[in-house]
Amino acid sequence: MSKIVATGKTIEDAVAQGLARWGVSQDRVSVQVLSQPSRGFLGLFGVKEAKVELTLLPDGAGGDSSVKEVPPTNAQAVPAKVVQVSNTSVMTQEPAVRMDTESPDTASLAGKDPYQEAITFLIETGQAMGLDISVDVEKGKDFTTLQISGAGLGLMIGRRGQTLDALQYLANIVANRYSDSYLRIVLDAENFRDRRKKTLEDLADRLAGRVLKTRKEIVLEPMPAAERKVIHAKLQSHGAVKTYSKGEEPNRRVVITPKSS
Repeated sequence: MSKIVATGKTIEDAVAQGLARWGVSQDRVSVQVLSQPSRGFLGLFGVKEAKVELTLLPDGAGGDSSVKEVPPTNAQAVPAKVVQVSNTSVMTQEPAVRMDTESPDTASLAGKDPYQEAITFLIETGQAMGLDISVDVEKGKDFTTLQISGAGLGLMIGRRGQTLDALQYLANIVANRYSDSYLRIVLDAENFRDRRKKTLEDLADRLAGRVLKTRKEIVLEPMPAAERKVIHAKLQSHGAVKTYSKGEEPNRRVVITPKSS
């Protein structure tokens, strides 16, 4: 019996591609699912297509066996529903129904620990990035810190903490999904937050000295609000320079300028 392997964004798409290549109807083949599709990390990378193997059934199972593979075209065949039984899938004429866009049942969210859900999200995200991490919870008065530990954390921190900030935003969304009151989570890895603050404070001192020497203002590169706040706080009590921000997010910048004499 003839066999081909086809791929697609979904199982149904992969089967439709295979049927189109052979130019046959669904009753002429049996289908085996080789791999399920995967959306990948945040839908950005690591995306994996569905893969199926189509086997052309013999004459007795329905029709002419002299079927030739035809080149793929831009036209898409109407997807049919694939039902998997053990390792074998069979075709039905019932249209496929996607359930992944439905809103979660509120009752299913009750009783779950918000911080544990955020930790689970981070661990699974780390696994998608090829990292084996652990997460410790440090609860404070105004916010809770989730401290990430493990090897290769530079990938989760990113350039100047941009990836860490993005993951912090997502972790807050996940946790607050399971909480009746607002929770604030700060995400840290290898004490990056403290090290970054020290770097910014040293930068502020150094640039303030340059402003005093040249008597010209200095405009810094765009920074997140939290980092701009560090610069402002460091130079707030400075006797000879002052700071302000200008521009619109995400390109808002700190300006360090001499105080009027």
